[in-house]
Amino acid sequence: MAKAQVAPYGAWASPITTDLIVAGQVGLGGPLVDGAAIYWLEGRAVNKGKSTLVRRAADGQIGDVTDPDFNVRTRVHEYGGGAYAVADGVAYCSNFDDNHIYRLTANAKPVPLTSDSALRYADLLVDRQRGRLICVREDHRNEGQEAINTMVSLPLDGSSSDGQVLLSGNDFYSSPRLSPDGTQFSWLTWNHPNMPWDGSELWVGDVADDGSIVNPKLVAGGEGESIVQPEWSPDGTLYFVSDRNGWWNIYLRVDGSDKALAQMAAEFAKPQWTFGQTNYAFASAGEVICIVSQNGSDRLMRLDTQIGKLTPIATPYSSIGGLVVANGKALMLGGAPTRGWELASLDLASGQLETIRRSSNVELDPDFLSVAQPIEFPTENGLTAHALFYPPTNRAYTAPAGDLPPLVVHSHGGPTGAAGSALNLGIQYFTSRGLAYLDVNYGGSTGYGRAYRQRLEEQWGVVDVDDCVNGARYLVQRGLVDGNRLAITGGSAGGYTTLCAVTFRDTFKAGASHFGIGDLETFVTDTHKFESRYVERLVGRYPEQIERYRERSAIHFPERISCPLIIFQGLDDKVVPPNQAQTMVAALKANGLPHAYLAYEGEGHGFRRAENIKQALESELYFYSRILGFSLADAVAPVEIAGMRTEC
Repeated sequence: MAKAQVAPYGAWASPITTDLIVAGQVGLGGPLVDGAAIYWLEGRAVNKGKSTLVRRAADGQIGDVTDPDFNVRTRVHEYGGGAYAVADGVAYCSNFDDNHIYRLTANAKPVPLTSDSALRYADLLVDRQRGRLICVREDHRNEGQEAINTMVSLPLDGSSSDGQVLLSGNDFYSSPRLSPDGTQFSWLTWNHPNMPWDGSELWVGDVADDGSIVNPKLVAGGEGESIVQPEWSPDGTLYFVSDRNGWWNIYLRVDGSDKALAQMAAEFAKPQWTFGQTNYAFASAGEVICIVSQNGSDRLMRLDTQIGKLTPIATPYSSIGGLVVANGKALMLGGAPTRGWELASLDLASGQLETIRRSSNVELDPDFLSVAQPIEFPTENGLTAHALFYPPTNRAYTAPAGDLPPLVVHSHGGPTGAAGSALNLGIQYFTSRGLAYLDVNYGGSTGYGRAYRQRLEEQWGVVDVDDCVNGARYLVQRGLVDGNRLAITGGSAGGYTTLCAVTFRDTFKAGASHFGIGDLETFVTDTHKFESRYVERLVGRYPEQIERYRERSAIHFPERISCPLIIFQGLDDKVVPPNQAQTMVAALKANGLPHAYLAYEGEGHGFRRAENIKQALESELYFYSRILGFSLADAVAPVEIAGMRTEC
């Protein structure tokens, strides 16, 4: 191996280029099994981020089910999920472009089952016994009014595009499930101002001869309990995940009461931001295969339902999702620190793992990859917080003696979300060039129990900012990073944290906001239904606490912004509308602070197109290099920084 070159942090040449990141990169999701066939979704950056349904047949042949113009996504709750279902070789898919559900069969033109684009559908479930789809419907026909959510059924033959309303009256519904014999139906529901991880209810009803749901009964959940993923076991027992003991653990319903299985300080579920999440599945009536999250890492485990014993199942993954069990195999999405996301099938008897599809076929030398190091650090009020630290890593370079790297602090979205340790080439893009990276699981993040999640209640813009600041200070105090070259970045809620951090603290020297919230009031009055009351729990009731909303909105304090900012925004964003970014840019301009603004046509909440992903990464790196004062070894397209007179 060649001797490492000596070069300052930030000035390292890296093989991890933006072209490599976007070339052939696909987002994998939504695996399902139909007989011996396996289906999944691929979000392809090279096809404008459109989501394609892919099928592997029983003979192993892989092919696209949908053509490049069909986009298998749904806009229910804006975040979607559960956009397709399959049964007996037929796929039923929501098309993002017109919101219709289509029936797709081999060698035939897609047949629409719905006709009104103001109606959106998600969480599709095939009821074979009655020849229908059961799904969540979001009704946007009354323009200017809040959408109406219901549970509906649609005939598979397309004989009625209006369908039948099965459940109505509550603000939200999800997780339709039929018992094995088709006689019982379970679902989740919740109401404003709760999000599903705050308080939700599990209901069960009987299915009448006409398909309607009768004799509904509340069986679990409530205002202070979150229920996730109800499932019927092969013997007709109802299972669900509840956080009633402070952690999302598995329960089953027996003779009118609940029985806990394997209670422990670990999470058996993740926050229900999207429909169709699967964290456990049945290998048999007596065995559950489940994902267990603890200390920021996922493990696959067997759960004996008779004695409640958990047994680990060996996999190479530290992040796991999309679990489906069928035909003696566990199908899952998995990723690891030096292994990108992939769709894999695990033989439950032999333990043999088969990789079906990788998110990227790029092979990288692990000596260029920074492995996440879980850290716990002190924060406000005598508490501790969590993060994943990525030190600069590049086998071809070493830094001069005494040099310390710049640090990029990342605040994840949600804010009810979590940073995971699976290989993220966007992070490696920075660390392989000599920047350190801190992915903060601030108070309010999931994976550490309900109490940790609730730290953010009425404290958004305070606790998250404190934890990002204290995480950076912790690394500075340990002599791992340069305290004079600290940057903060984040998207959506993480963008809000970024804007608050650079406005209400003076720790950071540069900030990057990706579709971040600058004005909390606007977010309350100009966002979609799912999150329209979310901020009440995070900040306070509106308008009663209007002053608190203003006090925590960076837009009202442009004179306090302490460092240059780069802002990225999708112009089709319905979650954080573009006026948030535009108002923030106007404030920066008026204040005379160096700033850059990149807006993208055709992009929503998160960028999906290859050219935009590429430009955003390069522009953020370029911005840091100018503001934090390091030279780049690789040529990247410069971005115009308004108000930039001299290096800051």
